Amino acid sequence: MGVSRKIVRIDEEKCNGCGQCVPGCAEGAIQVIDGKARLVSEVYCDGLGACLGECPLEAITIEEREAENFDERAVALHLAGSRPAADRKDEPEEPVAEESFRGCPGTLTRMFEPPEPAENTGEKGPSRTPSKLANWPVQLKLAPLSAPYYQGAKLLVSADCVSFAYGNFQGDFLAGRTLLIGCPKLDDTRLYHDKLTEIFRNNAIESVEVAVMEVPCCNGLAALVEQAVQASGKSLSVKTSRIGIRGELLESRVSTVSI
Repeated sequence: MGVSRKIVRIDEEKCNGCGQCVPGCAEGAIQVIDGKARLVSEVYCDGLGACLGECPLEAITIEEREAENFDERAVALHLAGSRPAADRKDEPEEPVAEESFRGCPGTLTRMFEPPEPAENTGEKGPSRTPSKLANWPVQLKLAPLSAPYYQGAKLLVSADCVSFAYGNFQGDFLAGRTLLIGCPKLDDTRLYHDKLTEIFRNNAIESVEVAVMEVPCCNGLAALVEQAVQASGKSLSVKTSRIGIRGELLESRVSTVSI
């Protein structure tokens, strides 16, 4: 049912199909179709207008009119390139080719091979520590519901602030794990619960570790992960590590979550 709200309007007469607005929309609401930028669906547009400054011809404006409500859950599924499991259970999964990807480039699913050890040339200069990140995207809101890097994965669900507070985050937490990050204080926890439930339900996750800060609001992420595991119908080992705001590991506990 439509409501009166702000939403983007694209003037097709001004639009030349350059596509500069497409990566400017983090929700993937705009695509170039038949040579013109078009709004794919009203539910994907939040009406904030981040795409306005990307159009060199000023073909995009914000108007207020009756439109379907913005739906973050629909956006997450859209960006993941997936539909709910009930709608796609009989369909084979196909990887999205990078050259044909038409959404926000930041949401393109990627896997990384472990980097080769740097060769010691004996020359002095700034050193570079190779990243141990093995997947992209890492933000839970943008993460796909199904991906090759979930299969047999040791999944790490980390609060955003942990990697900044804990000095050896990459070595102690990230190495050998598939990473998802989020903030239970600022983000949509209902969306996260539903998305994690689908990830656990539809992928062969081996184990889960949750890394949170000591502040009370951060504990919600650990509870959310355990609830999602239970809702998925799976039985998984969940390790929760709590980090102090000065970067110390305060405690770790392991529990088995099942229905």
